Formats: sequence, C-alpha cells, structure tokens
Amino acid sequence: MSAIAYFLEREGIATTGISLVRENTVSFAPPRFLWVSFPLGRPLGEPDNAPLQRRVIAHALELLERKAGPVLEDFPEDVVTPIAPAEDGGESLVCPVSFGAGSAVSADWQARLRQEASALLPWYEAGTAARDRTTFGIVDADPLALSQMLGTAVDEGELPPHPIKHVLEDLKAFYTESMLAQPGADAVNLNEWLWMDTELGRAMMALRGHLLEAPEPRTRALADTVIPRWVILAYEDN
Repeated sequence: MSAIAYFLEREGIATTGISLVRENTVSFAPPRFLWVSFPLGRPLGEPDNAPLQRRVIAHALELLERKAGPVLEDFPEDVVTPIAPAEDGGESLVCPVSFGAGSAVSADWQARLRQEASALLPWYEAGTAARDRTTFGIVDADPLALSQMLGTAVDEGELPPHPIKHVLEDLKAFYTESMLAQPGADAVNLNEWLWMDTELGRAMMALRGHLLEAPEPRTRALADTVIPRWVILAYEDN
C-alpha cells in the first residue's frame, strides 16, 4: 500500500492509509498513514463496532488535510475487551497448564516460553483439527521457534529476523486458538488471560521495557507497537 501511494501521488491523487505494522510504515515513509494498534487483519478494529470503525476511517481521511509529509499518526484508541465476571452457572476458563506466577521459576525467558508453548501445543493441534483452519502462520516458523525468538529478544536484546509485530501476532494467535479448544473459553476471559496470566504476556511487557531503553530512536518506537495501552495501564495499577 505504501508503494501504491507513491505512484498515485505522482499522478496528483492524494492518498491516505491505515497501518497495522508501524515499523514497516516507518521504513517506507508513505505520504500519509494512520497507525492502529489492532490485531493483524482488523485495520478498523472490532467487528460490528460501527462507531469505532467510523472514527478510524474519519481519522485516516483527516490526514488528507496535512500540508506536508510524510505523515504517520497514531490512532489514540485501543480495542479493549472488558473483563466480565462469569455468570452464575457459566463455565470458567479451563486449562491443565498452570500459568500462575509460580511458573516463573527460571530467569531464562527462552526456557519459560518454550515450556509454556509446549504445554499448549496439543490443544492448538486439537483445535485446528476440529476447526480445519487457523490464523497462525504469518511467519514461516512453528510456535516453539517463535517462542525461542521472543525469549532471545528479551534475554539477549536480539530482535528476531522477522518484524516483531508478526512474531507477536503469531504467538498470540497460537495461544488464543489453543485455549479456544478448551471448555469455557470466550473472548472476554481469553483477553485477560493472555495478557495477565501467561509467560507470553509477561515476556511482551519485558520486551517493551527493553525496547524503550534502546539507544536507537527507531527501536524505541517499536515499544508502542508491542502492548495495547489498556494492558500497560492495568500493569501499572497492579
């Protein structure tokens, strides 16, 4: 889309766009783009949330009023799934894997993430076999390899050879689909579970901290793409 924008602009047609991977947009520096913190595949945010989608589109169109570029603005809203208590008689999230703080015995993030991903792998395979589809697979690597990449990034400060947004989106898809194969799973409890109760959520917070301390401005800018704002606020409150 960034390349197409350049061609259209050369013909005198003003363009604007929406970015889901901020680092890619920064590298291409297109004339006008709006970055959103939504998951890959959802540039307008939550399905069926028409007010939010209109705000995203309106903000992107407002960039056409900017006199000079390149312009890259951040959409000020995240998609926040409220945490709701289980209804009486409803099922709670069930998982045979312990994701409590007690699992964080090793200081080695690579080992912790690999152990967690290994425990979830049978559930992921069962779920994808039942549904016959998956949203995992942006990066050409299996879940254990992706866990290793994230662990290395946190342990050693070495970013993976793929865009970090892609690695994290694949890991989130793997975790979410693994839990969806279990009784009692829904979008509400999965959202809190992913960010607050897993080593993956804690690792992503640790990664954000490392990125914020990087000497390169471009690397520091990646920190804004890793964690939704509502999660940062939730961690700060705790």
